[in-house]
Amino acid sequence: MKKFRKVLDGLSSSSPGGVASPSCGSAAGTPTAHAPTPQDIHVQETLVSENFQICKTVRHGFPYQPTCLAFDPVQKILAIGSRTGGIRILGRPGVDCYSQHESGAAVLQLQFLINEGALVTACADDTLHLWNLRQRRPAILHSLKFNRERITFCHLPFQSKWLYVGTERGNTHIVNIESFVLSGYVIMWNKAIELATKAHPGPVVHLSDSPKDEGKLLIGFESGTVVQWDLRSKKVDFRIYYDEAIHSVSWHHEGKQFMCSHSDGSLTMWNLRNTARPIQITYPHGKILKDGRKESCKPILKVEYKTSRNSEPYVIFSGGLSYDKSGGRRPTLTIMHGKAITVLEMDHPIVEFLVLCDTPYSNEVQDPYAVVVLLEKDFIVVDLTQSNFPIFENPYPMDIHESPVTCTAYFAECPPDIIPILYSIGAKQKKTGYSHKEWPVSGGTWTLGSQTYPEIIVTGHADGTVKFWDASAITLQMLYKLKTSKVFEKPKAGEGRAGELVEEDPYAIQMVSWCPHSRLFCVVGISAHVILYRFSKHDANTQIVSLEVRLQFDSEDVISPSEAENNPCFSDPSSPQPPGSPGSGTQDSLPCLKVKSRPVRMPPGYQAEMVVQLQWVDGEPPQQITSLDINSAYGLLAFGNCNGLTVVDFLQKTILMCMGTLDLYGAADPYQRLTRSPRKNRQSTSGLTELSDNQVSMDMERSKSPTSDHVNGHCTSPTSQPCSVGKPRITGVPEGPRLTRRGPGRPPFRKAQSAACMEISLPVSSHTEESRENSFSRSRSSSVSSIDRDTKESVTTLQFGESYGRKGDALPTACLWVGTSLGVVLLLPISIPTEEEERMEEPITMGPSGTVLMLKGSVLRFAFLDCGGALIQSPYEVWRDPNGPEDPDRPRRRKLINFSPSSSQEACGDGHLAVVCSEKQAKVILMPTQAVLFTHNITESSFLLRADVVSVCNSVCLACFCANGHIMTLSLPSLRPLMDINYLPLTDLRIARTFVFTNGGQALYLSSPTEIQRLTYSQEMTDNLQDMLGELFTPIETPEAQNKGFLKGFFGGNAQTFDREELFGEAAAGKASRSLAQHIPGPMGLENMKAAAGGVVGDLARARIALDQRGERLGELEERTALMMNSAETFSTHAHQVMLKHKDKKWYQL
Repeated sequence: MKKFRKVLDGLSSSSPGGVASPSCGSAAGTPTAHAPTPQDIHVQETLVSENFQICKTVRHGFPYQPTCLAFDPVQKILAIGSRTGGIRILGRPGVDCYSQHESGAAVLQLQFLINEGALVTACADDTLHLWNLRQRRPAILHSLKFNRERITFCHLPFQSKWLYVGTERGNTHIVNIESFVLSGYVIMWNKAIELATKAHPGPVVHLSDSPKDEGKLLIGFESGTVVQWDLRSKKVDFRIYYDEAIHSVSWHHEGKQFMCSHSDGSLTMWNLRNTARPIQITYPHGKILKDGRKESCKPILKVEYKTSRNSEPYVIFSGGLSYDKSGGRRPTLTIMHGKAITVLEMDHPIVEFLVLCDTPYSNEVQDPYAVVVLLEKDFIVVDLTQSNFPIFENPYPMDIHESPVTCTAYFAECPPDIIPILYSIGAKQKKTGYSHKEWPVSGGTWTLGSQTYPEIIVTGHADGTVKFWDASAITLQMLYKLKTSKVFEKPKAGEGRAGELVEEDPYAIQMVSWCPHSRLFCVVGISAHVILYRFSKHDANTQIVSLEVRLQFDSEDVISPSEAENNPCFSDPSSPQPPGSPGSGTQDSLPCLKVKSRPVRMPPGYQAEMVVQLQWVDGEPPQQITSLDINSAYGLLAFGNCNGLTVVDFLQKTILMCMGTLDLYGAADPYQRLTRSPRKNRQSTSGLTELSDNQVSMDMERSKSPTSDHVNGHCTSPTSQPCSVGKPRITGVPEGPRLTRRGPGRPPFRKAQSAACMEISLPVSSHTEESRENSFSRSRSSSVSSIDRDTKESVTTLQFGESYGRKGDALPTACLWVGTSLGVVLLLPISIPTEEEERMEEPITMGPSGTVLMLKGSVLRFAFLDCGGALIQSPYEVWRDPNGPEDPDRPRRRKLINFSPSSSQEACGDGHLAVVCSEKQAKVILMPTQAVLFTHNITESSFLLRADVVSVCNSVCLACFCANGHIMTLSLPSLRPLMDINYLPLTDLRIARTFVFTNGGQALYLSSPTEIQRLTYSQEMTDNLQDMLGELFTPIETPEAQNKGFLKGFFGGNAQTFDREELFGEAAAGKASRSLAQHIPGPMGLENMKAAAGGVVGDLARARIALDQRGERLGELEERTALMMNSAETFSTHAHQVMLKHKDKKWYQL
């Protein structure tokens, strides 16, 4: 009985039950009862709730699922609508604004109020919205919801306040832009067509006013009917009927002819003098076959007919290829200029295109200079002023999704020299052949804010590429691109393991670890490989070191203590392996990829130094890596998965440790589990581990799990099913085929998907498989009862740092902190030689020292604070170029920067604080006593996806992102809740995999497969955000219309102006039916729109322009007054002279 009580006491002292934890809703973490706060720990916390506020800052990347396009030729800003209701407004670099319709309905069409600072959007829910662009964050002024008809097309004439709206029924309504109400003037479809016509003309697909006369409205119906409606007389001028459906119409600037594109791939030209038949019918990509029939072509979806002052007109259209050719052809944009026809092939389907012209007036010579082409997954601008039609270099980061994004990392407050160096190296990677002219979308204004510091975003992709982006000052610019696939030989079909991977994405990046100070960079790939890179300004011809690790652990072979006595825990590595034993097959003990064995020529930049790969065992692929950390000062690299932990000495290029997770506990397993039988060469768990090169392949126990990757230590693979739990093997029954464990015919690696498609499987014992896949709300318990099953314990997080390996240590040493999926924290002290010569020759020793503490849920994050509450950085080696020229007089030595806990706190004494955060809980412990000072239960009903210790407002806090969409911050070290905001009502799985916090109160996540959303949780940055954003609207004089001369005006060349107010106003047209549309006022009225322009700069600029205009007008008035005075004096003199001349004459003498 006494022994049993001792066992219970031991369990209670190491389990979470022995810690007095506050409830989830407590106001602050309370000191633990069993371990009172030491008297010498006094941290003055400065952060309060008022320091925190959630606010979206900027969105980068290509608009996801784009639908439409618009351009303001005077302001030179461009808008893109999307299927999810988003609007991206782009100007000069730095002017990039994202707005969202609350309804989420797709944006069908965009119309700028040219040079007015406003935008009209037509959405799929049949609602029109008027947006105010005279502020840094656009807002809706008015909305108009159509109840009985569906909107199909809109047209807003230049300098008009009346918007024409075509509907699916074929009717045309007119909306007053200022009041956003319908006019009583309606053009009904049955009045537009002939009474003899029996068929309905179809929806309105085109509306435009005649360049010659604004009182004439051209209406195009889908069926092929085109009508010109006289707005004054309310009659039809002419009707055109064509057999093929119409997709678009484009006027000649003189207003005498127009061009239509049709569904059969034809273009028709019509002259207003004779509308009975087209004056020209062309099939640009269709040929006449031998039997005389026309070759069938795809529809021409849009055509633009633009005149040029110095050359022949441009005819630009999309589509129209013959069906025979289009099978192997990509989407095309065709430019017909005179007799020359240029076909531009696109990588993606064309959504829409616009031709950019200098003049906003439709009745002037257009002189096009560029074509903006919006593709499904790209955005390009073609230069029309050069004969070879080059494209402009896009200044926006539209290629984030060039390969699907699989992981993200965010680094703020980087060393100031790292961005220029990466940019100089990356500049050599840029493509050439771009147009030399300036980017034509140059509207808006943007200035570099005062509070800017170097920030870098790193994205990993499915094809194995890694991109570095300059994210300083809320912009995003590509710095450098690294291709990790160049390290490996290309897989060839039919060559063993590589043959199975030919059609897959074996190089997809799962996680990255980067030290900006030492410039060491490490990536983890989906094929269970780790690549270490060093940065160099010089090219090199290098042999890549390849290490292979056998890290497989079988949870089936549970042995009894008596068997353990008869079977030693480890054997001689040189002992022969019995024939036929598992792992002796020719396909085993091989990695998934083959590293290049020859020396590789590497350009300046990041150069691969070493590759570590996990091996196949018993026909099973290695489990994907779930945790990674690298330390340049120690020269060590550590990674783990659901089988165990591997530590690599990358200076000596050896495997330092390779252990199963259970072996890390030694005799200190808090769950008192039975030891597992060794498969082959088991390493000793009690002593220090040291491996030579011939001991790289460690035969650990076999895994029963299919291919998986992990988030928070649990199987959450984008490419596989959840890890299967190992089952006891039945003696005498032969095993089925290994492939059935992954499902029938399942390849070892499925195609790596982007973070948009990645699944997060949530293993819950009490739920069904469906509930595990579809629900975030589940409870993971780390109690003893959950260990009764043969559950794998993953290594979920790793952290190198200076700490105290054991309770009795007086001085800090190098340590590796290990966190597992069962909430256990382990500490591994490391003995590293201090002299540089010894470091390169003498072995490093390390070994487990037992369990430090336990938490609820998987361990997510470690961080270290000194006793004053300041964050302790990990030690690092100062960067030196590995390929730089040698100086014989000054031998090169490693320069280490060490942030030891005892070096910065003489007043506080020795020791430091360790912050440990799991999915459910956070704890702060005092080292080396390992006393728990504070505990806070963060969530009970959900779990954390991300946790980071970050610096905000010259202090530090713990920032957490929960699966239920909440973003929380906790003070350190007291773990007092500072902020808890429900940011995302329903958390997206893609967001869950890519959300990351960084210093300065910033965070980011992948909001769509093509876009990165940045946000801030700092009140200070929220307050300064207005000054950091760009101005969309700048006061610009509207260009004056060209004077065409007396003769052209006399013969009807000039456009005839008319007063639309007389026709469409309430006095003349009456009120529209209330049931037809519902007006929804926005938060601001139109009368306040111009006054609400955001920013002091815009106000000053407008005031300056107004003063200049007033001064000019006053000057003109003064000149006119002087002229009038001179004229008056002259007239008075002449009148007096006439009076004197005729003074004495009679009336009949005059």
